[in-house]
Amino acid sequence: MSTLESPKDTDTAPLFRPFRVKSLTLPNRIVMAPMTRQKSPDGVPGADVAAYYRRRAEGGTGLIITEGTIVHGSSEGSYPNVPHFYGEAALKGWKHVVDEVHAAGGKIFPQLWHIGLIPKQDGTFPPQLVGPSGLHKAGTKVTEPMTQKNIDDVIEAFGQAAADAQRVGFDGVELHGAHGYLIDQFFWDVTNLRGDQFGGDSVTRTRFAADVVKEVRRRTSPDFPICLRFSQWKQQDYGARLAPTPQDLEKFLRPVAEAGVDIFHASQRRFWEPEFDGSSLNLAGWTKKLTGKAAMTVGSVTLNQEFIQSFGTPDTAAATGIDELLERLAADEFDLVAVGRALITNPDWAKTIRRGALTELKSFQRDVLAELV
Repeated sequence: MSTLESPKDTDTAPLFRPFRVKSLTLPNRIVMAPMTRQKSPDGVPGADVAAYYRRRAEGGTGLIITEGTIVHGSSEGSYPNVPHFYGEAALKGWKHVVDEVHAAGGKIFPQLWHIGLIPKQDGTFPPQLVGPSGLHKAGTKVTEPMTQKNIDDVIEAFGQAAADAQRVGFDGVELHGAHGYLIDQFFWDVTNLRGDQFGGDSVTRTRFAADVVKEVRRRTSPDFPICLRFSQWKQQDYGARLAPTPQDLEKFLRPVAEAGVDIFHASQRRFWEPEFDGSSLNLAGWTKKLTGKAAMTVGSVTLNQEFIQSFGTPDTAAATGIDELLERLAADEFDLVAVGRALITNPDWAKTIRRGALTELKSFQRDVLAELV
């Protein structure tokens, strides 16, 4: 990774090219990555949430993707302060968020989220947990595998949430299919042991996600953008691989691309790392090459460490330059860049980058850690 040696010589133009997909037009390629905040008591986003997102829009961020929002039927009790995306009060709160972001000239997607078999924060398992193959813990059956009705209900919940998102004015939606949550639990062979049409090999394990995407497309207008976030790694296993080769990745991505995904948000812990041997392309780069769809990269942008590692060794974390990011973007390896931690403490990150003041980013890492830890 490059350092912050010559900020005045850095050509940031690739980040500030306009971008368009379907009804979405952005002034630049900068996206605020979804980051769980737990600032919505009883699942209702308040004025402070609206102000938080508006501030990032005012700072020049092209597209904001909200924190994960829980669709109806997910394990609401597991995260009591995570916002819901159902119910009159929550949707009214989100309408205010949208209005504030739009008033500041920004665009915004909600991230629609079902956590599946993730336990509560205290480590216990609420009775309503659902997952592809159920859950056993310490030899005890905690939940049964999802029935067809369970699956139909969750697909309906995602469809309804997407319809509500368009109704209250969002500019598109992102479906959270990464990091070991429900959609990803269907993708991963460790958590999907089903023998029906939703299980099997890596291609048939995409059936659930494809059906969710199709329902979202059916419940929204044809020009309403759908983004899917996916990852190889899981919270439970950083070394997990859904697709060990480019050929496997193409087979995996094709069904969900054909179902109606417009943007793939390819989650990596470090964006600069090649995804496969023999090529410098990262996960987003391979995704764009194999599907022809727009692709978004993410992972430690302007940092030399990924998120979890920075907690354990904060003194070794440092800000970096963006030369390599700009080179890849200029080469059209991917289309969009999601920025996470940098936008927590510096809502003007986009403006700072644009005016070439990269040296101002040298001190933000310590501030980020202080706020997050």
